[in-house]
Amino acid sequence: MRIFKQLLIALTALFASTAMAQMPQGEYLDGKNAKVAVVLAHGQGLDADSHVVGPLRKAIHSELGYHTLSLQMPTLAGNRSPDTFQQYASTFPDAYTRIQAALDFLKNEKGVERIYLMGYSMGGRMTSAFLANHPDSGVVGYLGVGLLAGGPEPLNTNLNLRKIRMPVLDIYAENDRDAQFAENRKAMVSDRFVQVPIVGAKHDYRGYDQQIAQAVNTWLTKQETK
Repeated sequence: MRIFKQLLIALTALFASTAMAQMPQGEYLDGKNAKVAVVLAHGQGLDADSHVVGPLRKAIHSELGYHTLSLQMPTLAGNRSPDTFQQYASTFPDAYTRIQAALDFLKNEKGVERIYLMGYSMGGRMTSAFLANHPDSGVVGYLGVGLLAGGPEPLNTNLNLRKIRMPVLDIYAENDRDAQFAENRKAMVSDRFVQVPIVGAKHDYRGYDQQIAQAVNTWLTKQETK
């Protein structure tokens, strides 16, 4: 009986070690032999191929050849009233699970060695909170677009960023509320923390896909050539 139990334990461990990491729901572009990937998270109530993340995931893949995985993040039904965003705090554990699943999939199934995490608007709240609460995630850099700072932790991106010690690219709309939140992050600016304003843009960044992609790809290239 003891031998049987030991054999069962060994087989279970073997199965666990060889089980495939499943790709979470989202939009994936295969970087083939690339060892670098970017995981992206969309804004409130949107989807994995919506504005900002949709054009950006394609630009990173086509210009740099990296793997990109734009996640379908948790969404809540209903309108987008000023207070709706606070209800999203209840979805953060689910968001963390999806992000971790993306990291596991890229590392275990695609052989990726260096992963960057990107978030736009609510996706920025979720991804920055993930990094603040998972300092040993293995993510090597963070990209934020339209980062918002309203509300308490874990919703407040500015509070989350204070706990992050990796390289950060902070892209914000110069002529919108984004700039007000970005102003409070200027004290973080350093060789590690870079801010890039998008002149003329509003929080939805429609019409500014090229400027965002240029800023992101320039920063990624610099990180990967250090």
